[in-house]
Amino acid sequence: MSLKVEKHKNCMVVKIQAEKLDLDMAPDLKAHFVSISTEGAKNIILDLSDARYCDSSGLSAILVGNRLCKNAGGKLVLTGVKEAIKKLIIISQLDSILNSAVSVEDGIKLLDELETSK
Repeated sequence: MSLKVEKHKNCMVVKIQAEKLDLDMAPDLKAHFVSISTEGAKNIILDLSDARYCDSSGLSAILVGNRLCKNAGGKLVLTGVKEAIKKLIIISQLDSILNSAVSVEDGIKLLDELETSK
């Protein structure tokens, strides 16, 4: 499996352990997001530090995770986003709706800040 899921105090961290978030990986990522959401987690950090490429199906999986978190009253935070993936997000005009942080630790801090500002 190319995904690793870890529980942290206020979120679940999903790490992509592959260079490509594409048609081969997207269905598995969506299934993990649904499973995590069903288990009651509302905040998810998606660690993309190993991923160097993302296609439209990968972007679709990210949006599924974002919607599930939003519907649960939480947030999805992307971390470790490489330049090529960042460009795709900007071109798709999703940079205004997707939260991002440099590292998982920064993502956890961002979620803490978002929780306290509610």
